Amino acid sequence: MKEILEVIMLVCFGISWPISVWKSICSGSTSGKSVIFMLAIIIGYIAGIASKIVGGQINYVLFMYCLNLLMVSIDLGVYFVNKHRENAMTGGVQPKRA
Repeated sequence: MKEILEVIMLVCFGISWPISVWKSICSGSTSGKSVIFMLAIIIGYIAGIASKIVGGQINYVLFMYCLNLLMVSIDLGVYFVNKHRENAMTGGVQPKRA
């Protein structure tokens, strides 16, 4: 039962990442994204994966952690691609924020 509840948690968290990746690809923008937030999530998933491995709990829950880590990592990669495009369009000059 413990693993099922953990998978439900991971599925609920994980649903948002493919949506976020898709929106980032379609918009081509970094607006509303935070590298620090994504890195914190990645560190959290790595810690969850390490916990499962150290605890000897190699099962379907570990797969869910890995899938979520992959999605967040893709989102982070898309962020840097979009950031590079934005910088190329502005000549590397960052617009001033109000």
